Amino acid sequence: MADSTALEKMRAFIATFPDWDVLSQLTIDYTDKVPDCAGLFPNGLVEVSRNYDILGNASVTNQYNFALYTVMEKAPNEDAGATDNAEWTLAFQQWVQAMSTTHRAPTFGDEPLAERMTAQNGAIYSADDEGTAVYVIQLSVTFVKNY
Repeated sequence: MADSTALEKMRAFIATFPDWDVLSQLTIDYTDKVPDCAGLFPNGLVEVSRNYDILGNASVTNQYNFALYTVMEKAPNEDAGATDNAEWTLAFQQWVQAMSTTHRAPTFGDEPLAERMTAQNGAIYSADDEGTAVYVIQLSVTFVKNY
């Protein structure tokens, strides 16, 4: 995965979540309004800091941001499905934290041990009367590039 783009790395990483089989597909910048699919939405690159050493070499801390939208079954005013969906969302966030902390997440920069991936603010985004709900999780990767 060394020559993969950031988007390809994130997409492949998400698909390794042990409970990913709940979702049948992962698209980019789009998701169907049917249960068991998801969309990964890149939100760009942010330069967090830039430092130079005495030789003029630059070390740049960057952050990629993504939003993961998942569509799941959820009947209106029904607690069991909502609970299952919320548990899945929390489990995914905890998994990302574990993978990042143990250095099993993909690397995006030049200093793998300095990288940090987070999945946070998982919440229901919308629900409809047809029995589906959309959940969103914010994903971020902080990494260092050396020039």
